Amino acid sequence: MKYAGSMIAASVFLSVFLSVFVQTPARAEQWDTFYEQSGYTRTPSYDETVRYCRMLADASPWVHYTTFGASPQGRDLPLLVVNREGHFDPELVRRGETAVFLIQAGIHAGEIDGKDAGLMLIRDLTIRRSLDKLLDHVTILFIPILNVDGHERSGRYHRANQNGPEEMGWRVTATNLNLNRDYLKADTPEIQAWVELYTRWMPEFFADCHVTDGADYQYVVTWAIDIWGNMDPGLTRWVRESYLPPLATHMDDAGIPFGMFNWYRDEYDPRSGIVTWASSPRYATGYTTVQNRPGLLVETHMLKDYRTRVSGTYELLHATLEILDKEYAALRSLCQQADRHAASPSFRAKPFALDYDASPDSVFTEFLGFEYDVVKSDLTGGDWLRFSERPMSIQIPFFDKQIPTVIVTLPEAYILGPEWWDVIARLELHGVRMERLTEEVRLEVETIRFENAAWEMVPYEGRHPVTFESHTSLEERTFPKGSVVIDMNQRAARVAAHILEPDGPDSYVYWGFFDAIFEQKEYIESYVIEKIAREMLAADPALRQEFEDKKRSDAEFAGDPEKIRDWFYRRTPWWDDAMNRYPVGRITDADVLRRLPR
Repeated sequence: MKYAGSMIAASVFLSVFLSVFVQTPARAEQWDTFYEQSGYTRTPSYDETVRYCRMLADASPWVHYTTFGASPQGRDLPLLVVNREGHFDPELVRRGETAVFLIQAGIHAGEIDGKDAGLMLIRDLTIRRSLDKLLDHVTILFIPILNVDGHERSGRYHRANQNGPEEMGWRVTATNLNLNRDYLKADTPEIQAWVELYTRWMPEFFADCHVTDGADYQYVVTWAIDIWGNMDPGLTRWVRESYLPPLATHMDDAGIPFGMFNWYRDEYDPRSGIVTWASSPRYATGYTTVQNRPGLLVETHMLKDYRTRVSGTYELLHATLEILDKEYAALRSLCQQADRHAASPSFRAKPFALDYDASPDSVFTEFLGFEYDVVKSDLTGGDWLRFSERPMSIQIPFFDKQIPTVIVTLPEAYILGPEWWDVIARLELHGVRMERLTEEVRLEVETIRFENAAWEMVPYEGRHPVTFESHTSLEERTFPKGSVVIDMNQRAARVAAHILEPDGPDSYVYWGFFDAIFEQKEYIESYVIEKIAREMLAADPALRQEFEDKKRSDAEFAGDPEKIRDWFYRRTPWWDDAMNRYPVGRITDADVLRRLPR
């Protein structure tokens, strides 16, 4: 009986053990992702994605699942932190010998290749451990879905140009905004949360996973990174010499056609040539550039099937991990040097380019495409590019240089009154260091005044951008206690310049943060200015001559009583001197900056 009891106990133990074993995802096939289980044709829902992320975190001490914000519809923004030492706090991670690699997927939720590739990669790193050595000197931050609301607006007919998955999310958010136009202005809660995460971690490398539109060609994966003049020179050299060559070798060894992002001079037509592009900080990779960090744009080709695209993304991320694991110390050092350089007088001693355009000069480069014809459409009357399935290799123009088109001389500091609290809050969000005046000051600053402001009639990303003419002069101005002083001796000098220099492509003037300064709030009655204008002309012969010259040279002005009255009103002491004046002052004298009470 004792032996039988032992057998029963053993049987019960074995039954429980097998039950746990079967129910716990421990076997290799039980860790297949939703995408793999579907036969490589479908992508998981938000809930299914989060469930798999939690499984990874529960099963591995190297993985931590958390959230870093919420969407307008109330969905949490998921994040996986992967660190071999089990360190999931940025301060702890910084003490180790590791580079931080931020991988982002689903900013355009229909372009979701990076989510499925990233989940498989982290699984292989931490559960199957076939690639675990690549975590020796790399910490991964993985955002499987950034546009979570757009992801759940899923359907079969969201991207007509794209070959899979069977259903996909929507490009923009629930509030119809494109997150990849929002990085510097940071209007959306998703990007505000992202920027807070980014500035807390300051990753050494960033990859943003997309699926491209455009022409047909042989490349499965294309890349873009800001190496055309707008990134720190040391980081630019590292990307050119230490990152891109081994990346290309890895992709070639993996049998994946790989090339530079194909941005054509004439839309869709490869023979017109490929144009380089220095992205502005409204875009993810342009934003990391002004934060002194490399940012890689990953664009798989829309016409390739979903499995091919996901595999291409997986191999690119795998290759990047290999490179970062070897180069972590050099890259960390270069990022720190870039931060120090941005905070130095030598950085401000040179003209700073805010915007670029492609040079008209070009060289020739090989292009792996498909043969195509350009025919005149009998339906629309326009040109119709008809691509065949016949591969071709041709030499096409490559416009490989960028010319600065907007250049400024950076000041020692900017100063802004406390009433512009929204701008101040966003500067702070972006990691820009500021100090407050402890008392009111009056000082001479470079002041920008605007003319001929005009707003876009159709909204763009929820705003009506403004264009203008401007001129700069020295003016004495009073700044109240509590005004913020942005000393440009800081790591985030590039960020501050792009926000506060009005002519920048993503300046806060352009995006409408300062629209109120263009509004006239006080007026003068016609019967009052008629009397005052005559007194002004009688007292000032030079003004009379200026008025007569204006009427002779401008017939529209001469025939419009309201414009004539306004012309005189602007020359009276009653005119609002603050109208069209940029609230941000530029301090160009280091001694003036040092003497400020702050």
